[in-house]
Amino acid sequence: MSTDRHNKGMLFKLGVITLAMFGFGYALVPLYNAICELTGLNVLATLEQESSGAGSLNPENTQVDLTRRITVEFDTNVRGMWAFKPAVGSLEVHPGEMASVLYEFQNIQPREMSAQAIPSYAPKVAAQYFHKVECFCFNQYDLKPGEKKSWPVTFVVDPKLPKNVTTITLSYTFFEVGAGVPAAPQALSVTLTEKAAS
Repeated sequence: MSTDRHNKGMLFKLGVITLAMFGFGYALVPLYNAICELTGLNVLATLEQESSGAGSLNPENTQVDLTRRITVEFDTNVRGMWAFKPAVGSLEVHPGEMASVLYEFQNIQPREMSAQAIPSYAPKVAAQYFHKVECFCFNQYDLKPGEKKSWPVTFVVDPKLPKNVTTITLSYTFFEVGAGVPAAPQALSVTLTEKAAS
């Protein structure tokens, strides 16, 4: 008899504890919101209120400077027998806006090769404000004879780019890995002058 009463008492206590834990878990959301509002850390709730008021789930990207446009020109050089070119010659972007461009590669040699690209910028000051999110230049690639590939470069121009810079030239030199370090590309100012003359 005493064992049955003991078991019933234990079952009752466990039931009360379970209900209390469920109630505590249920109360955590309003408790969390109240604490966040008091401390000023209510970032998620603020974003949720703003997005529901605007009818959008994504907050507007305030990093984009819509008052400026930067022309990004794409230039390519090769060291070896490669076909290498961007899909477009240039893009116009707002600072802070994410953009992408595809580059096309083809190994036109009768043997498999490993290759990599190295970037350079003009003017030089632009290098610290040009942020690549995704780039084929991060890796080495093996291409079979005649194989053709396309890879993207995704980038953002920092809104802190000096106001006097309105054009950035992104130049890539594509070279065979293991064939020695390629010579540095000629100054882009010379390359651009030659292109303008032709």
